[in-house]
Amino acid sequence: MTRQRVHWQDRLAQVLLLGCCALLALFLLGPMATILIKSVQDKSGAFVGLMQFRDYFATPALKSSIWNTFWVAIVVTGITIPLAFAYAYALTRSCMRGKITFRVIALTPILAPSLLAAISFIQWFGNQGALKWLLHGASIYGPLGIIVSAIYATFPHALMIVLTSLLLTDGRLYEAAESLRTPTWRKFFTITLPGAKFGLVSATMVVFSYTVSDFGIPKVIGGNFNVLAVDIYKQVIGQQNFNKGAVVGLVLLFPVLVAFIVDWIMQGRQQAQFSARAVPYAPKPAPWFDRTMFLFCLVVALLLLAVLGMAVYTSFIKFWPYDKSMSLRHYQFGLIDAGVFDSYLNSLKMALLVALGGTMFIFGCAYLLEKTRGVPLLKAAVRLLAAVPMGVPGMVLGLGYILFFNDPDNPLNGLYGTLGILVFSTVVHYYTSSHLTAVTALKALDNEFEAVSASLKVPFYKTFFRVTVPVCLPAILDIGRYLFVNAMVTISAVIFLYTPQTRLASIAILRLDEFGEIGPAAAMATLIVATSTAICLVYAVLTRFIVTRTQAWRTPVVL
Repeated sequence: MTRQRVHWQDRLAQVLLLGCCALLALFLLGPMATILIKSVQDKSGAFVGLMQFRDYFATPALKSSIWNTFWVAIVVTGITIPLAFAYAYALTRSCMRGKITFRVIALTPILAPSLLAAISFIQWFGNQGALKWLLHGASIYGPLGIIVSAIYATFPHALMIVLTSLLLTDGRLYEAAESLRTPTWRKFFTITLPGAKFGLVSATMVVFSYTVSDFGIPKVIGGNFNVLAVDIYKQVIGQQNFNKGAVVGLVLLFPVLVAFIVDWIMQGRQQAQFSARAVPYAPKPAPWFDRTMFLFCLVVALLLLAVLGMAVYTSFIKFWPYDKSMSLRHYQFGLIDAGVFDSYLNSLKMALLVALGGTMFIFGCAYLLEKTRGVPLLKAAVRLLAAVPMGVPGMVLGLGYILFFNDPDNPLNGLYGTLGILVFSTVVHYYTSSHLTAVTALKALDNEFEAVSASLKVPFYKTFFRVTVPVCLPAILDIGRYLFVNAMVTISAVIFLYTPQTRLASIAILRLDEFGEIGPAAAMATLIVATSTAICLVYAVLTRFIVTRTQAWRTPVVL
């Protein structure tokens, strides 16, 4: 009787995991396969082989966008990574004051859509910009604007990765070096850089992939400078040429996929840098060095605040640059006259659905993957599917969804044009990072919980709700916050999927900018930042409450 019961529980877990695998395959592999098929067909659906690719590479304007995309991404990566490393180095290797404040300021760009940076730099350096004279006749519209805006948008992503790698350095290595009187520069090149190399590689791949695949920044401030992401938009929306759009999508997918594979290989070679006997590094006061790092972080923080501040300031003045008196007219126009309030409500609904539904699905799938028995091949397939979304640009995923779900022969065709398809595409787009967070939290739990439950004949789902969820609640809330904030600011993954009834706030900002309504666009971007900030504050309060009330077991007992 016991064997049958255990067998039934294992079978239930395996069926649920199979369902997770099927959903991931349906909403990820289905759209990607459709892009591949469309790229070798003409508009009538006839097979034409590589003709679409030959036509694409034979067009000088389209071919030049590949080079433009690559060199801009290389420049952005080459500036952002050293900048983020220096900032993280100051936060971890100095005794300067205000570390928490500097860290919070550095992460603020995550709360804003990428459009905000482009709008702000237009106000600073555009045709009517406050600091236009600094460019000495050069134009912010084009590669220069894309580069500075992308640096602002990607800086916090690189910083978080590099900061984590520097925090995991074993302090005993520095103690040994100091006892041997090793020079500072040598400790940097023999301890610091080798310990952070995997983080630097990951940060490089993330910044490069983000810059290559971002659509909002080049659309707003790129001018006539063509890049691949804008090419897809022009082919699909402007010319309704979905087959050529599929070709551009595959071209855009290639460099991002290469970056993802490089990062995956490097992570596979990574070895533990922080053992159980390791000692966290504690910097020692060095007045000259600390003051230098403080000044560096202060300059970077002020620049970041200047970008955000200009957007907020623009949203409150009447008419830039002629009437700078304060007013709420842009908020009134954006929310009421331009009908953006409905878009804002759509964004809130979608973000809440993504946060709630996405968190439950992702954490549940990770639990079945890590804490249930059997089906190793199925688990390997799920792990692979969970890793793929990180290597798929948002615009490519969105294009795949429109080609896959807008087919009348698809039984799920009814999903197209609804808020549901926006939710599914957003969850899939940000699946990998959330999945890794869930897996990390679950790996910290001893498998003895499930073993004891099985010996006591307690079904695995009861263990899941009574033990696993309460213990992992901080990580679950972290996943929910991550999904909500990204759902509020996403553009690339939903630009092809919205309808007039399901238009989102980030899309509304793009439309306002296209009509030259910079003030209302800045107002809506500021509203998104305020909403994301409020959610992060709620998350901080909830986390503190939960850790205090339900995570008391984590606090050491003093005897």
